[in-house]
Amino acid sequence: MKSDRTDAAPWWTYGHVWLVIGGPAVVVVAALVTGWIAFSHPDAVLAEDYYRKGLEINKTLGQPAGDKALMPAMQGRNHAATPPKKAVP
Repeated sequence: MKSDRTDAAPWWTYGHVWLVIGGPAVVVVAALVTGWIAFSHPDAVLAEDYYRKGLEINKTLGQPAGDKALMPAMQGRNHAATPPKKAVP
């Protein structure tokens, strides 16, 4: 009796197998690289007096010189909020 079975190629010769294996493999490698970057380059710690420095910055921004810098923005805001004048016939 003769068998109708054909010899199948090894599993690694099929492209579909590499698509199924390759996707998760790339994700695992990317996760390892991301973890390595995160642990080798930690974020800087905030200064202990960060709140006081922020308050000082706000004080310097509120000085009169800062008001002159905002003048064009204030004029634009006021212009946008004011209805146009009607032409007198």
